[in-house]
Amino acid sequence: MANTNLFSMSTMFNALQELQITNEEPPAIPPPPSRGGDSLFHIGIPEKDFLWMFNFMTRSEDVPPLKDKRTLMWMASSLTSDPDYFMVIARNQYGSKSIQRLMGMSDDVDVFFFAAIMRLFLYVMTDKYASYVAIKGMRVFQQDKRELMFEQILRYALYLARDQHGCIALNEIISDLDDPYYRNQLLDIVANNALLLSNDAYGNFVVQHVLKLRDYRCTRNIADNLCGHCVELSFKKYGSYIVERLLEVGDSVMELVVMDLLACKREMLMRLARSEYGNFVVCNALELTNDILTADLYYGLVRKLMPYRHLLHRSPGSKIVAILDSMPTSQTS
Repeated sequence: MANTNLFSMSTMFNALQELQITNEEPPAIPPPPSRGGDSLFHIGIPEKDFLWMFNFMTRSEDVPPLKDKRTLMWMASSLTSDPDYFMVIARNQYGSKSIQRLMGMSDDVDVFFFAAIMRLFLYVMTDKYASYVAIKGMRVFQQDKRELMFEQILRYALYLARDQHGCIALNEIISDLDDPYYRNQLLDIVANNALLLSNDAYGNFVVQHVLKLRDYRCTRNIADNLCGHCVELSFKKYGSYIVERLLEVGDSVMELVVMDLLACKREMLMRLARSEYGNFVVCNALELTNDILTADLYYGLVRKLMPYRHLLHRSPGSKIVAILDSMPTSQTS
């Protein structure tokens, strides 16, 4: 009797004959993710079948497009039939790109990839290459699937923001989000946790990214949550970037930051002006407040810095000295 199993290996071999797959030795297979315990499910895929699939999906960037729906269904079913199997391929640079090429071609095919991503959500989202599979899904899946993925994003947003690769994936998703409800929810999570994220090695990149969007409501919320902490952040490389971006917003947001600077002791402001990163914050604060509408803030900074002007010559604060020297004597007393 002829083999009529749609998802059999022999069926797939026949369907792919025109692709002229060679029998070259497959590249080394990276280890599967270590999750502890048994896989979520395991169907015992024969090693030779796995090696063939791995070789096909990761051989180069130029895996030929598969337009036959039966073949696509077979590929999607096989690739997602076991979580370790899926992750080993998705974590490979070319494997990730190959999976992405199969996504969005059919809702029936996407069902398999959606299920695999959701089962392994955090492992996918925090991997350098597998995360782009999830990002592609967020772009091409049907709305019902996208909404379920959005819910997971909201649930794990803080975890992702503080992960080396998760923060990059989260920023991509923030940029792509066109649903007002989920966009506002996600921006609120970032804003409400701005202090935690700003002090994190990876989370600060998410705060910086959100500030670049120039969403005033979110920016103001971030400023409110960082109020009282701008000085300490300004001493740090990435924290100073965040404070500078808040200064550049202008209006009441800039005023909050400058008031933080003015509230600290003179000795602390001098230390900030002489520090490697803080001097840029102080200099920007002076330049951005040098306006008739913000003159009180400007002269307040000048009066606090002037007694320590002589200490700034041989330090990163030399540009600050130039600003102070441009002031009329009568206005600095």
